Amino acid sequence: MKQVKFRDREIGNFLDPYIIAEIGANHNGDIELAKKMILSAKEAGADCVKFQSWTPKSLISREEYENNQVYNDSKKKHFGSLKEMVTKYALTDAEHKEIKTFCDENNIEFASSPFSIEEAELLNDLGVAFFKIASMDINYTDFLKAVAAYQKPMIISTGMATLAEIETAINACKEVGNEQIVLLHCISIYPPKYQDIHLNNIKMLQDAFDLPIGFSDHTIGTSIPLASVALGACLIEKHFTLDKDLPGWDHEVSANPDELKVICTESKNISKALGNFKRTVSEAEENKKLKFRRSLVVNRNLKKGHVLTKNDLSAKRPGTFIPPNEIEFVVGRTLNRDIGDDDLLKWNDLL
Repeated sequence: MKQVKFRDREIGNFLDPYIIAEIGANHNGDIELAKKMILSAKEAGADCVKFQSWTPKSLISREEYENNQVYNDSKKKHFGSLKEMVTKYALTDAEHKEIKTFCDENNIEFASSPFSIEEAELLNDLGVAFFKIASMDINYTDFLKAVAAYQKPMIISTGMATLAEIETAINACKEVGNEQIVLLHCISIYPPKYQDIHLNNIKMLQDAFDLPIGFSDHTIGTSIPLASVALGACLIEKHFTLDKDLPGWDHEVSANPDELKVICTESKNISKALGNFKRTVSEAEENKKLKFRRSLVVNRNLKKGHVLTKNDLSAKRPGTFIPPNEIEFVVGRTLNRDIGDDDLLKWNDLL
């Protein structure tokens, strides 16, 4: 499987998963809240905090604003109109720079999803390690090419996309010479039903495209993203909040600090526990054999010169001498000393 580098971090299937705390718009337009979230994500063990970069004019048309569209799949707390929310949650160029500087000072990666070519240019100027393309833009081919042309790694979410659309997006990046691609299996419902998640798509995408495959998670809790690691997910993107009751689009389906810490810690444990496909016995287990396995013992007092039969033998702990599966090499042999009931039998007891 191919691997991709985010600065000096190798991203690949079945490696320690890269954890992105997706702050998105959960800062609610409050930069001080954003900074608190960054510090909390860092403390929980996240590798990266990710935001979303748009302006009120770069993402949504006038007609959509007039329709006052609602972008929610469950009961989320809203305020005012769609335009008021989009305007409040949009980050200015100066705020992008302030957040990026704050992340640098606190040694956590800053990233964001651009929603226009201008925002991609801003993020590139800020020195992001990679670009994240939202599921909604997987079929925006010209945009994909423009972002991929910066020749930085591309994380592409695949929510709502057919396999053909995913392949077209990959080819668009490759057409401009960028093969540094990470795909995220994603279900663009907040939250999805369990039967609609299809985590086995992670393995399918690994096989189909020979690329690092991660998981962009919109479920409640920690079990599903952790399960993705067992399938080799190279990256987990999880919405993050300090308070699930805050107003806004995504707080309700986001991980709180305790949940994010579980994901960061346990995902690494799962990754280590997966090991490899070669059957091995660890040094600790080899030592355990001596205590837990059995050795041959005699089950009555026997004299020197006795020829051993199966009826003379049993097997008990510890496993330090003749193992029971070697009894065929013992039966018929002659004792070279007297041996007592329940004594462990040793090879040097035999002629």
